Amino acid sequence: MDRVIYLAMAGAKAAMLRQDVLANNLANASTTGFRAELTAFRAVPVLGDGASTRVFSIETTPGYNSDPGPVQATHRDLDVAMKGNAWLAVHGVDGLEAYTRNGALEVNNEGLLVTRSGQGVLGDGGPIAVPANAQVLVGADGTVSAVVGNGRSQTLGRLKLVTPEAPLIRGEDGLFRSGTGDLPADPSALVQAGALEGSNVSPVESMVAMIAAARQYEQQMKILSTSQDREQSATRLLANT
Repeated sequence: MDRVIYLAMAGAKAAMLRQDVLANNLANASTTGFRAELTAFRAVPVLGDGASTRVFSIETTPGYNSDPGPVQATHRDLDVAMKGNAWLAVHGVDGLEAYTRNGALEVNNEGLLVTRSGQGVLGDGGPIAVPANAQVLVGADGTVSAVVGNGRSQTLGRLKLVTPEAPLIRGEDGLFRSGTGDLPADPSALVQAGALEGSNVSPVESMVAMIAAARQYEQQMKILSTSQDREQSATRLLANT
């Protein structure tokens, strides 16, 4: 009987975890530059006397869906969409360099180029400072220039764009980091100015997967309920003998 309980419990837990990931993906279906999280499970034997035949299923996170999201033109000077596998380097809250595909940029009160979430955008030489009342333009290679009034265009720096060779690691803040430290800038990386990359989450696929996960959870709970009924019947039979 305990084997059935182990199997049903492990299956129900896996379905709940999968449902959480799918719900988070669906909630970010309209988040700029969002990468859908993938889920997987692996079998782990239970250690201990008498448990050699028991196996747990635990969650493993293989990473994220690296397929590009749809690019939509916004015609806004400070919006950029990274091309290919390029990522934009920003300054994370933890003080470490992080990477994002969200190219909705702004100029904060201190005159620094930041993301819409407030992370400082990194250039090849550090943070990018923007003169007051300047019109900011971003070139295809990530070069940031500014024009003040009727003056001449001046180069402020170049966005630090990286092209990771290995998958990045998603942090709790939604930013990605490299497991080997800061990545070098890729001089061949390109951006599309006046556009933003949307989320690569498919709402239809996520909804279908959530329905399947919910049905799987119900099946596992039904097995637990059936096991309980059988246990109670066996107890009554033993009590009457």
